[in-house]
This record gives sequence, C-alpha cells and structure tokens, in this order.
Amino acid sequence: MTHVDTGVLFVVSGPSGVGKSTLLKHCLSVFPDISFSVSATTRDPRAGEEDGVDYHFVTRSRFDELVREDAFIEHATVYDRSYGTLRSTTRAAIDSGRSLILDIDVQGAAQVRRHMPDAAHIIVVPPNLAVLEERLRRRGTDSDEVINRRMDQVAQQLLACDVFDYVVVNDDLLEAHRTFNGIFAAELARCSRLGSVVAAVRGWAMLRD
Repeated sequence: MTHVDTGVLFVVSGPSGVGKSTLLKHCLSVFPDISFSVSATTRDPRAGEEDGVDYHFVTRSRFDELVREDAFIEHATVYDRSYGTLRSTTRAAIDSGRSLILDIDVQGAAQVRRHMPDAAHIIVVPPNLAVLEERLRRRGTDSDEVINRRMDQVAQQLLACDVFDYVVVNDDLLEAHRTFNGIFAAELARCSRLGSVVAAVRGWAMLRD
C-alpha cells in the first residue's frame, strides 16, 4: 500500500494595513518549501514575467470559458483585469505534497472554502479598528474620504472572522510571528497529511509488538 504525503493550501486574509505581507515574508523564510499559488490572469505579462511562473496568462475569452467550466476555486475582477486560482494546478500541487499560500480577501476565501474544504484559513486582524485606521493615516497616501470608506469595508469584512480556522491578532509583531508560524507548523505536522511518516512509525512499533 502506498502512503502519500499531501501538502496544505493556506488561505491568508485580512484588511490592507494589517501586516499580512510582513508576516508572510517572515513565514516563507522559516518554511522555504512553501510557495505562493500561481494565479491565472487576463492582464498582459510585464517585463521579466514568465508564463506559468509568475502567472498563467490567458485571454479574456479563455478566462470566461474557465469560469463557465467551474475551473477556478476562486476568481475576481479588479479594474477590468480578472484573476483566478485554477483548481487543477492547485489540487495537483497539494496532492503531490507541495504546500501553497493564497493571499486573498474574505470574499475569495469564501469561494475557496466551498471548493477546497481541506484548506487552512487564517485571518490576520488588528487589535482594534482605531489602530488600523491610524496605520492607514500614517501612510499618507489616501484622503480622509478614502480611509473612511475603507474602514467601513474593513468592518464588514471582519464580521466574517468567525468562519476562519485561525485568527492572528497583529498587535505585538513578535507574538504575531510566533502565532502565525505556529499555525503553519501545526498544519504541516497533521497525521492526515503525513501518510509516509505515520506508516514508518507504525512499522517501527509493529517490530516491537
């Protein structure tokens, strides 16, 4: 009997300014074998980008065809450019033992949850909305009107936090790193994902039986 090890699809969500990028960058240095999922997109390649490495570049007609075929585990359109995560390539990677990260919004995470219920969903949140608003204002890139509208959207998004598997409060950065990385370590060590290790351990034990 073949004992297969499978990877993990990590879905990471959280509002802009909450610190997802910082947590993910550190996490990838701790777990270098994990990589970001490669999305399909209708936008044109930029200089130096490679098809199948940075994105799967497809035409608008092909993207729409993939939507009709229900080929995506999540997809969205932003400023007339569409992006989506292909079910076939994602499933193949996970089944081969590779672990992937999807950094997407709450709505995208809900789509993934329907299509791949075995994914691990993590939401990164601020200690409170006032702290997040202050972080956004310190950037100095948006008007008060834009920030106020964004904060209203954040409040709506955070109402969905209870459907996630894990919540990481990014207040103290060191503690947030520990919690975030700990979630990755725990999910990667699940017996259900490590068939070969479990079989080996049982083999050792049976020799003593």
